Amino acid sequence: MPSFRVRKATTQPRSELRETASALAAELEAAHGVRARWEGDDVVAIRGAGVEGRLTLDDDAVEVTVRLGLLASAFQGPLRAEIERYLDEHVS
Repeated sequence: MPSFRVRKATTQPRSELRETASALAAELEAAHGVRARWEGDDVVAIRGAGVEGRLTLDDDAVEVTVRLGLLASAFQGPLRAEIERYLDEHVS
């Protein structure tokens, strides 16, 4: 399964990061038809047809890991770019 990881360093408080993570999850749900749910306070699990991922909040970074099925792997570039753009705009 193709996969990728995006990590963005941050100094933001966790409360702000949770809001950012929730908004990113909602955007991915709307744009790509995936389902997102919180697992504890620091992880959002994302699942959909051919897509599985986790958004993890750390003290100093936000990390998104994504695994793609064979058919979904064609969208790896655009999906990665969308996640990177969102994190660049909303995480500092």
